[in-house]
Amino acid sequence: MEPVDVADLFLGPKSENRRYFKETLEFLMDEHIHWRRDFHPEDPRIVRQYDERNAVRRETLDRTTEVLLDLSSRLKASSMPWFSPRYLGHMNADTLMAANLAYMATILYNPNNVAYESAPATTELELEVGEQFAGLFGYDPERAWGHITADGTVANYEGLWIARNLASVPLAVREVEPDLLDTDEEWELLNLPTDRILDLLSAARDAGVLDAVRRHSARGTGTEPGSLGKVLVPMSRHYSLAKAVDLLGIGQDHLIPVEVDEEYRMDVDRLAETIDGLVAEETPVLAVIPSAGSTEEGAVDPIHEIADLRADYEDRGVSFSLHVDAAYGGYARASFVEDREFAEIDRVREVLDELDVVDRETDWPPEHVYEAYRAFSRADSITVDPHKMGFVPYAAGGFVVRDERALDTISYSAPYILEESAEMPDRLGSYILEGSKPGATAAAVWAANRVVPLSLEGYGQLVGRGVEGAHRFFHSLESTDEIAVGDRRVAVQPVTRPDLNIVDFAFNEVGNERLDAMNDLNEGLYERCSYRNGPVYTKDFVTSKTTLDAEAYGDVPGAFAAELGIPEDAWNEVGSVTVLRSCVLTPYLAYDTTYGEYWETFMGAMREHLADILGAE
Repeated sequence: MEPVDVADLFLGPKSENRRYFKETLEFLMDEHIHWRRDFHPEDPRIVRQYDERNAVRRETLDRTTEVLLDLSSRLKASSMPWFSPRYLGHMNADTLMAANLAYMATILYNPNNVAYESAPATTELELEVGEQFAGLFGYDPERAWGHITADGTVANYEGLWIARNLASVPLAVREVEPDLLDTDEEWELLNLPTDRILDLLSAARDAGVLDAVRRHSARGTGTEPGSLGKVLVPMSRHYSLAKAVDLLGIGQDHLIPVEVDEEYRMDVDRLAETIDGLVAEETPVLAVIPSAGSTEEGAVDPIHEIADLRADYEDRGVSFSLHVDAAYGGYARASFVEDREFAEIDRVREVLDELDVVDRETDWPPEHVYEAYRAFSRADSITVDPHKMGFVPYAAGGFVVRDERALDTISYSAPYILEESAEMPDRLGSYILEGSKPGATAAAVWAANRVVPLSLEGYGQLVGRGVEGAHRFFHSLESTDEIAVGDRRVAVQPVTRPDLNIVDFAFNEVGNERLDAMNDLNEGLYERCSYRNGPVYTKDFVTSKTTLDAEAYGDVPGAFAAELGIPEDAWNEVGSVTVLRSCVLTPYLAYDTTYGEYWETFMGAMREHLADILGAE
């Protein structure tokens, strides 16, 4: 397949593709108008063509125009310029024309994907997207199942929801049909591998006792908090997981954060120590949930090592569910897929270099990132967000489970919505956490994945250009000498080399050993590079910030503060460092002509802001 041209995918920072966008949008609107007009043309008009001079009509339309003009004014005054390479803040970027146009075209039809009868077209699109996700992650599309969620938070709920209910199945089978089991020992039943539990579900269905098993499982009887085991997550986990254990009755006391290493990735040795400690006291592990692209640092946890660790434990009679939170970094797996196969690392680097996407000197992907993404197919379920690296408008998350048999633990039916019928391709609303959901989102994701293939030549280019831009930004920060600000000097340092495309960094005045003063300096920079200090439309550079503290990360951020001259006792006293965070989703910094000018603009803005904060002349 021919590679896509990134420049033709977006409306553009200066609306360069405005003619195509406007003409296509007008065509799609006309298509909808004709659809309405041509539906039973023999029917009489219901809305009369009122005289243009009709006062009520004129007032109604004038009021509508006034409201929309007010809306437009507010949007232009204070919206974030995601489309510009000057915006390097949150996980937002320009959105694909194909996704925007598909969403706009579909919203007029107002499909609701909870029920097939109210959204035949877009329900099928959503299920097709689920198959696309399954293929992207290396799952067997014939066995896997996926769908679109509102966001990664809901997808993480679903992953843990299935894990909780699956873990309770062996105990339920013991109550209902013990002959299906090889053991009745509770410890062994709480440590059955996922595939063995799925086989039990199939056996229960064949024996005609599936409904009884479900009534005796967590979904029917509930569970005591923590009774099915602990949930282990990296310190860098997303806050949605704390919500999930709360909502699912697992309890936040049973969410155990595992230390990260100096690169902010889950430390597998610490994970093993944690599991060993739990096993020693016969406390089961319900799930381990690593990240592929943490929200603060973009770190990719060693999923391959965690999958190997699970295999080793299963040899010792200990198992747990493995769910990957790839809300941010899920689409990055496209960078490793060629002809629907996971390509060799040298081939990935070769293609990205040939397409002039990622320079060979960038040395991406590193082996640990490559192996982590290869191991996606070994996870039980995965969260992904098209509205992040998929460049699709909000709200669009996604969830995929490796084996669709797991859906038996969560499926429900509302008779007025979900009729048993051979004409129904799937009963989508029965298998998801949400109720009503926009079919327009399914259309947007489907269109994006069709126009930009989930492969090296497609999304691999988009993601790769962000990675290249992030590494350029990282190396520029890393190689910057002390910045002269009047008669004072300021140092800048990135937190860590990015696994994907997030760069965290901080400034400190040379000679300053007070961490609170360093934090104030970076807080001041954020104030001047965000919505907090006047309209963002006037900013030379727009970014976000985050806080790396001891409670979340232990002493790992203290080592970073030390690189900027902060002594250990100052870290121990404050225990928190403020850093600026730039998510480089824009593909434009990978271009030589764009990046050089951007870096000069960035440094000029920083010098001006530093002089203002420090009172330097």
